[in-house]
This record gives sequence, structure tokens and C-alpha cells, in this order.
Amino acid sequence: MSAPTSETFAQQLQLLRNDLIEQIRQQRGGQIGRAEAAGDRHDVQSGDWAQFDGERDLAMALDQRETEELGAIDAALKRIANGSYGYCKDCEIEIPAARLHASPTTLRCLACQERAERASGESHATL
Repeated sequence: MSAPTSETFAQQLQLLRNDLIEQIRQQRGGQIGRAEAAGDRHDVQSGDWAQFDGERDLAMALDQRETEELGAIDAALKRIANGSYGYCKDCEIEIPAARLHASPTTLRCLACQERAERASGESHATL
């Protein structure tokens, strides 16, 4: 991948990273986590433990998803730095720029991604 193209994706990834970090800060309302903030807002003494548990579980799932997304962005930035960005991790062909624009953290070309998803679905079906 050419240097100008890599720089374009680096800028796009950095913007995504900054937006995600800002989103996390706003949702957490400062230094406490979203689950704690939800607990503070919810009057648990009302006896609605099921709602409280649901809110806490949702907040934890969102935290996990955001952490994974942030990790994928950081990994993509590292691939740009070491020159491996934009190449499929399975077949090593160059991933089309359109796919990278649509999903800048992607690790695979479309054909390999479809194979990986089929294999994953088959392994889950046998469980």
C-alpha cells in the first residue's frame, strides 16, 4: 500500500479512535464506569432489581464492545506503522480500498472473511 494511502487510513483510524474515546468519556460521565453511573441513578430500594441487573449487564456489554473496537483500531494503526496494513491476514493479497474505507479495521479480504464466518458458523453449529 502506498504511503499516501496509508496516511489517509491512519487519519481515518485516528479520527475513529478519538471519537470512540470521547463517546466513552461522555457515557461514563467522568471517572466512574457506566455501570456505576447507572446504579447511582437507579433507586435500587424501589425493589426493581431486574431492571438494575439488566442495565448493569447492558453497560458491561457496551464496555466490552467499545474496548474490543478500540483494540482493533490500535491494532490497525500498528499494522500501518509496520507496513502490513491493507493485506489479508489469511491469503496476503491487498484488500481493496473500498473495503478498507467501509471497515478500516478489517483483517481479511472479503473472500477470506466469508470463509472464516462460514467456518465459525459451522463450528458453533456442532457445539
